[in-house]
Amino acid sequence: MSETDGLRERKKRQMYARLSDTAIALFLERGFEQVTVADVAAAVEVSKPTLFRYFPAKEDLVLHRLADHEGEAGRVVAGRPAGLSPIEALRRHFFDGLDRYDPVTGLNDRPEVLAFQRLLHGTPSLVARLYAYQERDEAVLAGVLGGPGGGVRARLAAGQIIAVRRVLAQENWRRIAAGRTADSLKQEAVDIAEEGFAQLAAALPHLAQK
Repeated sequence: MSETDGLRERKKRQMYARLSDTAIALFLERGFEQVTVADVAAAVEVSKPTLFRYFPAKEDLVLHRLADHEGEAGRVVAGRPAGLSPIEALRRHFFDGLDRYDPVTGLNDRPEVLAFQRLLHGTPSLVARLYAYQERDEAVLAGVLGGPGGGVRARLAAGQIIAVRRVLAQENWRRIAAGRTADSLKQEAVDIAEEGFAQLAAALPHLAQK
């Protein structure tokens, strides 16, 4: 990649971030339905067509916050060390996230994270978009587990894995939203995650073996 291409790519990433961050701030302030795409474009001083070149749908402005995690399960399995089973690689990755209080695990009580979670899970169109995002995660993971196309067995396994990760994160988020702190919930989150991955190992023994 040339220096010019690198600069262009960096500016593109910066624009993605500006649009997304500005939109989320407006959505949190006024409500998702009360803010239009034109409002976001005006706040960043770009045209609507320019905004739509970056984000085809209004909901994508919010989901961009999760873009770095899309396809993550597949990457973890594909990049695991030799001798480590897919389930164990995913278990270690999730536990590393808990240790870092990564918002994607649901174990994070920072006010701005809680506000984003309320926006995401409290807006029907965002919830629907989130499911589409999770389906893409399943497809990537199935492809890693079963080769191109995945196959039914790989797709079934990927669906179970993504579901467990989703339920664990949602349970942490719900308990924190009910008033728990991340620190006080940490050990319970670890225990529940151990149970979740143990169930996965029992249900998918061929993916739990080294």
